[in-house]
Amino acid sequence: MSELAGQVREALRARGEPVSRLGYFCAPFRPASGPLSDRVIKTYRGGRDPDLLEQLARRHDAYADVLRWAGVRLPETRFLILNEAGYLQPVIVQEALDERLLMRPQIEAASLPEALSMLEDAAASIAEFWGRVAQRPERIGYHPSIRNFAIDERGPIFFDTFPPLIGYSREEMGRLLLRFSESGLVRGMGRVMPERIRAIQDEWYSPAGTIVGLIGSAVRLRPADGPAILDWARAFAGTQLKPGLREEVLAELDRPPRLPAFWTGMRRVLGLEGKPNV
Repeated sequence: MSELAGQVREALRARGEPVSRLGYFCAPFRPASGPLSDRVIKTYRGGRDPDLLEQLARRHDAYADVLRWAGVRLPETRFLILNEAGYLQPVIVQEALDERLLMRPQIEAASLPEALSMLEDAAASIAEFWGRVAQRPERIGYHPSIRNFAIDERGPIFFDTFPPLIGYSREEMGRLLLRFSESGLVRGMGRVMPERIRAIQDEWYSPAGTIVGLIGSAVRLRPADGPAILDWARAFAGTQLKPGLREEVLAELDRPPRLPAFWTGMRRVLGLEGKPNV
């Protein structure tokens, strides 16, 4: 780990342009050269709260293990904490993916049958995840949005492991959303409207919400194909989802799913563009 930490420090000194500006928590970048040139580096808001950060590191490793156990494909992902004279900086170093595999641009460029096939693969993988973790005692979430997926010939690859959605109560996760937001505006809003910030996470902990969220993103990316996407989604839910989850998803598909107005407004204020959050 000490060798990796040294490589990360060197990459941070030579940091180039971020590969994405969409992230709520960070702007990931890929080093142009050096031993980490085949990795994406994600740095998060540091501080002097070692107990919180050490717990975060343990839960990140546990979350990555659970994702893989539940059948989710992850790139090689390592979490470390850089210690700079007591100032602790959380960092994720992740195997870089070929940008041509990112799901969002593939969905945009594909024919309608190809796009629906990718959506089917992604939705099936989401349902499989929830089925596998249903009996686990921990509070576990998942954020499988189109921008957090890549797709290759074997199916979906998920690459968003922060924050680690395992073991935190709703209240605790709300505090993490504030603690690690890069935006002072968001942190200020959280002090006066904490429930609005806590609510950001609710879809991540809802099996139906994650599937409906995927469908809504696809409709927004391809509005002209919205009716066909909704027809596919209803057929998928009716034939591929288990009772209970099936009815929850179908109840949300009478019209195109929409993002909550608060979150849409926040993304606009923060200047978050709709690109993959690699």
